Amino acid sequence: MSDRIALSRRQFLSAGGLLVGSVLGSGQLDASLFQMPWSRPASPTGPFIVSSMAVIDPIRHALNRLSFGPRPEDYGAVYRLARDPNEAVRRYVEQQLYPERIDDPLANWAVRRLESLDDSPGLLFEFKPAVLLEELTRGTLLRAVYSRRQLYEVMVHFWSDHFNIDASKGDCKWLKPADDREVVRRHALGNFADLLRASALSPAMLWYLDGRVNRKSSDDEQPNENYARELLELHTLGVHGGYTQRDVMEIARCLTGWTVRSEELFGKGKVEFKPHRHDDGAKVVLGQNIPAGGGASDLDRVLDIVAHHPSTARHLATKLCRRFIGQKPDDATVESVANAFTASGGEIRETLRVLITSLAFRASAGQKIKRPFRYLVSALRATGADTDGGEKLQSFLLSMGHAPFQYPTPDGYTDDTSPWLGTLLWRWNLAVALADGRLPGTSIELARLSQDLGDEGGLEAHLLGRLPRPSDTVNGGNPTMNLALHLASPTFQRH
Repeated sequence: MSDRIALSRRQFLSAGGLLVGSVLGSGQLDASLFQMPWSRPASPTGPFIVSSMAVIDPIRHALNRLSFGPRPEDYGAVYRLARDPNEAVRRYVEQQLYPERIDDPLANWAVRRLESLDDSPGLLFEFKPAVLLEELTRGTLLRAVYSRRQLYEVMVHFWSDHFNIDASKGDCKWLKPADDREVVRRHALGNFADLLRASALSPAMLWYLDGRVNRKSSDDEQPNENYARELLELHTLGVHGGYTQRDVMEIARCLTGWTVRSEELFGKGKVEFKPHRHDDGAKVVLGQNIPAGGGASDLDRVLDIVAHHPSTARHLATKLCRRFIGQKPDDATVESVANAFTASGGEIRETLRVLITSLAFRASAGQKIKRPFRYLVSALRATGADTDGGEKLQSFLLSMGHAPFQYPTPDGYTDDTSPWLGTLLWRWNLAVALADGRLPGTSIELARLSQDLGDEGGLEAHLLGRLPRPSDTVNGGNPTMNLALHLASPTFQRH
């Protein structure tokens, strides 16, 4: 049987179980059960509408910033939600804030053969690390390209940077895929306190920031402060959040005793609390007393203190505003977003809702330089490309310094513009290769794309996000070169 239609043992047994359960439970067969894993769902077919404005309008701005860039049919889909563009955007945002309500068959189909994305930590050790990193990167690319849950995918990338884990360190090679699924993807639009706790007890994070070796088995043994420091500096209060070195030391004491199985035949990758390795004395964290004898509950006390600290609200609001608005968000907007975070008890949806409806967000259209990952994915989405997310695309990301899960330090990939300006040549090379059909595993139908969008002018308006200006006119001698020039243009580089 060829690779194209090969079923894994897990897929076969899962499909069989679903079929039997359907028959026994209702006596009827669900037609969706007969859609086999190699059967591609239908692609969206329109409506194909482009902006008729000379500037980036609210619909295009929302699609630029809240997704990885519009596909050819996306503008029309939002345009038809309401007669008023602002109301259409509001309805689009409400849809995107609840991704669990959005069917996503094409993205699910695209990642169907990446078995490691669904495996438990223990089973991941059966894979070679290179295979795991390739599948995790491929899945990340494919979901960003194909998913209809775009705001969710954007937030997955935000939290992946915020809780950065370099997949090359120790057992992170095997544990990061489970962290991506159970920590980041599970909580990306949920409650921050839940996300923080999931990260703190993630096997991958316990490995990456050395929490697994944080113990105090005797009076002369000093706790490992690595995770405690990053918890305060990066994950919660921020570097200027008002904590002291004493707070770092006390938090490190609170978090002693947690470890990850690494040598056992069974349960490898399992997180456990070892009471005899825990400092069970009294502590004081950020001015709050934590009584002696708390044991494993010391972790929850610490996380509750830092998750609901005012500095955490402001730190996260600043980072979200930098991601969605610009490098230097105004204080009033940051304050309003921080207040929404606090008032909602750390609900990420409510925090984003306030940010997205702010005047600063609406006034920031076309002002942000795309980071390399966004640029690559936006080019694929804009052209309606079919892709397998394979080696050539991943090598472009590696060359541009933005390969997912490969940033070596805990602060994650930066939102600052300057480090990414050195990638322009690679972006131009990518644009030419995509337009010219020289990306193995990736293809576009340029003639059909132009036809769907009306004509060459419609294609230009789609790529630019507005009606073309005289300065936008290109003449590369043929449609392929014209497409490449538009994809490499300063306008397409921004969002």
